[in-house]
Amino acid sequence: MIRVLVVDDDFMIARIHRRLVERVPGFTVVGEARNGADALRAARDLAPDLMLLDNYLPDIGGLDVLRELRAGEAPGSETDVMMVTAAQDAATVRGALRGGAVHYIIKPFDGSVLEERLQQYARQRCELASLAVPEQDDVDRVFGTASPGPGAPAGDALLPAVPAPAPAPAPAPAAARLPKGVTEQTAELVRCHLSAYDAGLSASECAEATGLSRVSARRYLEFFVATGQARVSLRYGTTGRPERRYHWLAAAPAPVRIEHG
Repeated sequence: MIRVLVVDDDFMIARIHRRLVERVPGFTVVGEARNGADALRAARDLAPDLMLLDNYLPDIGGLDVLRELRAGEAPGSETDVMMVTAAQDAATVRGALRGGAVHYIIKPFDGSVLEERLQQYARQRCELASLAVPEQDDVDRVFGTASPGPGAPAGDALLPAVPAPAPAPAPAPAAARLPKGVTEQTAELVRCHLSAYDAGLSASECAEATGLSRVSARRYLEFFVATGQARVSLRYGTTGRPERRYHWLAAAPAPVRIEHG
């Protein structure tokens, strides 16, 4: 589970942010803080993975909290920070970027925006955890950048031209369809965790790692088996049924884009 600290001086806003975070599989809120001093203290005591940080705090600003975190070596200094604030001046955005914030969300925002940013953050963490010796392509993927292909034009020639009409997409294979209510983002979250464990995962272990129920975790795992992206092994204990363990295939095709049928 990704442990989150919510920092906002308005307790009602903090409560809303807590609810939004805890709706996202794989995330849990471990604490709240109403000012900068409490945020730094909670980061030290709780060592959360991620802090949702407002900039307008009653004692010190959010950017000062971010700088203080990055300047120290105490527990909590490695906490990632996602700015969630009404500040939308360029200087504050630049300060957050220089301070190493993983993202910046401007209030007010739709709840789905925070959900998408959290899912993106979870995928990035999982990608980093699975990389032993990253190549440049791996780094580009994690940082969300892409290099122009060989022979790509430079300068003004990089401005987009009027695109030619795209061919109609081929229908997704039946095996790639999932029941309604199952999302592509959650499938990617399960894939990311599964591919990070060489020894494989059981449905229970996958559920614990992602925050899904065991039934939901197993549904996704079986989907990957059905589409040839994972395999199953059986581990026999002293009593009872053998445990099904799921293993991501190193040579598996790129994750299938899921369409609801």
